[in-house]
Amino acid sequence: MNTIKRLEKIVAKRAGDDPKKSYVAKLNARGVPQIGKKLGEEAVEVVIAALVENKKALIAESADLIFHMIMLLEAKGLKFEDVLQELERREGKSGLVEKAERKAKEK
Repeated sequence: MNTIKRLEKIVAKRAGDDPKKSYVAKLNARGVPQIGKKLGEEAVEVVIAALVENKKALIAESADLIFHMIMLLEAKGLKFEDVLQELERREGKSGLVEKAERKAKEK
């Protein structure tokens, strides 16, 4: 079992734990908006680490970002595998073409 799948299981298990004893439970109890806010904060920290810090900081902040993304996906009933499948669907397409296709579907 890979690291992402193990982490998903841990997040799923801890989501319903006592918020006084688990960070995952505490953030999960605050709901999707708060998880999303935290994910956004982590994304900013990744960018800052990339611009002004060393590789070790970038790796650490990226790990935090992925962790919080897994929390958000779990809260919405999704798995990281769903994201990977979307990336596979896009494989081999120009980003510009893929974006245009999405916009066409939205209309």
